[in-house]
This record gives sequence, C-alpha cells and structure tokens, in this order.
Amino acid sequence: MGTKKQSLNGKTRPRTKKVIFALAEEEYDLIHFYLKKYKITNRSRWYRETILSHVLKSMEKDYPTLFEENEMRR
Repeated sequence: MGTKKQSLNGKTRPRTKKVIFALAEEEYDLIHFYLKKYKITNRSRWYRETILSHVLKSMEKDYPTLFEENEMRR
C-alpha cells in the first residue's frame, strides 16, 4: 500500500509544469542548511508548499473588502 497524493480538492493531479530558478551561493547554502536542520527530504514539496503558502497569504491580504481598513477601525 502506497500513500496517495492529495490536492486541495481531494483529487490527484499530475504535475506537468516546471519552474526553474537560480540562487546565489549564499541563498542555496542557507536553504540547504534549513532543509538539513529540519530533516526535510522532499525538497520539491517543500518549495511548492513554501511558495504557495506565501502566495495564498498575499492574496488573502490583498482581497478586496467592502470597507477600507481605516473605516473598519472606527
């Protein structure tokens, strides 16, 4: 029995798109240190989760509201 991949909606989806980016030596070393310290073996999953969580938080923060922030503080 293997583990099933689950997406947000519960269905398995193949990953067909690639994203390639470059890092400076210091950035790579820092990430490598972090992954080793926290015993993260699936780097691809970690990059996906880290990037997508940042994107989702930003989208939630920028989501339009009925009132401006200063109006809600009154």
